[in-house]
Amino acid sequence: MSDKLIVALDLPHAVAGLEMADRLGDAASFYKIGLGMLTGGGLALARELKDERGKRIFLDMKLFDIGATIEAAVAGLAQFDLDFLTVHGDPNVVTAAAQTKGEMKILAVTILTSLDRADLDAALIQPGDVAEIVATRAARALEAGADGVIASAQEAAAIRALPQADGKLIVTPGVRPVGSAGDDQKRIATPAQAIAAGADHVVVGRPVWRAPDPRAAALAIQSELASPQAVAPNA
Repeated sequence: MSDKLIVALDLPHAVAGLEMADRLGDAASFYKIGLGMLTGGGLALARELKDERGKRIFLDMKLFDIGATIEAAVAGLAQFDLDFLTVHGDPNVVTAAAQTKGEMKILAVTILTSLDRADLDAALIQPGDVAEIVATRAARALEAGADGVIASAQEAAAIRALPQADGKLIVTPGVRPVGSAGDDQKRIATPAQAIAAGADHVVVGRPVWRAPDPRAAALAIQSELASPQAVAPNA
């Protein structure tokens, strides 16, 4: 199956994550493990899926700290032979992460897909259009050494057009198949819309693992990602 689909295993512990991976079988080849499972055996699950099941792993830690701490944390995680790791998109954080990443790809978080302009105002983030802020943060993170960025489908096309984005990755969370609940996501798109906008991978969690038949839900997304609708206009 295509690794364009990354299934977010946002479950309480590693046992539940492994059971879900078993239910999905070959319908998914790429998994995201985030902070919610960190204390529930997330790193052990990452190693099990990577080493024993041959899956690709995206560790979504959104690291943010001083440079020396970021370098040490990334060096420690690099030993697990993971595929993607997220850090905050601040250039100093990205630069530090790039020093010790090894073969792991560093993805810079721009603006979370659960946030809109009102949320940014509440956080005292500079005024302006959200998409423009995302594109600017993406450009700066890529210049600082990021291998790619995390951004919603609404900003993917603008990021893909940046000269700094040549050969870089765009990974899009907040993806919802037609008919799925938006949950706490605000800047959402369908899987096909995200890929057509320029994303390389889409991250889907609750619409898969909360479905009555998770494998069927994942296969439906895989089918959509292989459809003519999921082709970028300039591809």
